Amino acid sequence: MKLGFFTAILPDLPLEQVVRFAALNNFECLEVACWPCGKADRKFSGITHIDVTDLSKTRATEIRSLCAANNLTISGLGYYPNPLDPDPTISGAAVTHIKAVILGAGLLGLNQVNTFVGRDWTRTIDENWPRFLDIWKPLIQFAEDNGVRIGIENCPMSFTRDEWPGGKNLAVSPVIWRRMFNDIPSNSFGLNYDPSHFVLQRMDPLSCLREFRDKLFHIHAKDMVVHPEKLNEVGIFDLPKNWHTPRIPGFGEIDWAQFMARLNETGYTGAVCIEAEDGTFGQDLAGRQRSLTVARKVLAPYF
Repeated sequence: MKLGFFTAILPDLPLEQVVRFAALNNFECLEVACWPCGKADRKFSGITHIDVTDLSKTRATEIRSLCAANNLTISGLGYYPNPLDPDPTISGAAVTHIKAVILGAGLLGLNQVNTFVGRDWTRTIDENWPRFLDIWKPLIQFAEDNGVRIGIENCPMSFTRDEWPGGKNLAVSPVIWRRMFNDIPSNSFGLNYDPSHFVLQRMDPLSCLREFRDKLFHIHAKDMVVHPEKLNEVGIFDLPKNWHTPRIPGFGEIDWAQFMARLNETGYTGAVCIEAEDGTFGQDLAGRQRSLTVARKVLAPYF
């Protein structure tokens, strides 16, 4: 396994400076943010450390050389939109850019792209399913044809009023994953698993690792605190932003020794990338960089 981080937390820095920061702080890999330029629709999105829509073979070679010179690898390209948005213009743009990210991965010599399945949050899972299959069957086939795996993150994307009540991502639980992988059986279709999203849903973040061992393509390392005193006030059906706080690994509810032990038991040998969304370290660049270096110290003994 290699320990790294998702570059979206450092939007202020160009890729070259992100790579240098990672190397100086003994990270081994990076998941690189690849949103379309200027397309931020929420916090921690809209970051373009590699512009795949304008990626030439020359630039791809420069990026590979930059990483090699700093003893880093790219674990995958990350872009997290809503391909099932009820607005067909938004949905179509997301699908088009996912394809561009897949092609960009190929140019960079990578085989991993991480994203969301998406969801029409005003409809049930069953009501979303036909459209999910219509959009994702050809997308997974496109990934297969280009030698790329798709890792779906399990974030519910249900935090604020504009994501209520269903959230903007279908792939949030084992029962849905089984259905997804049964209906689209492909070695190119798997998970970018983040255990913190199980904590948010009051599920055991270790419970799924053995069953889905062959679908663990990539791991996000993020922690979570659910505040019981707030839940006692508003209840679990209130907006999740009102009763939880994202934290870096080691500062929340996850037992990382147990998590890493279980992950090791599955035979996983891929990337574990810190996803830093912990505002307690401050909102400025120095605070966000510090959150990454502290999180690395927490996880480093397991590597």
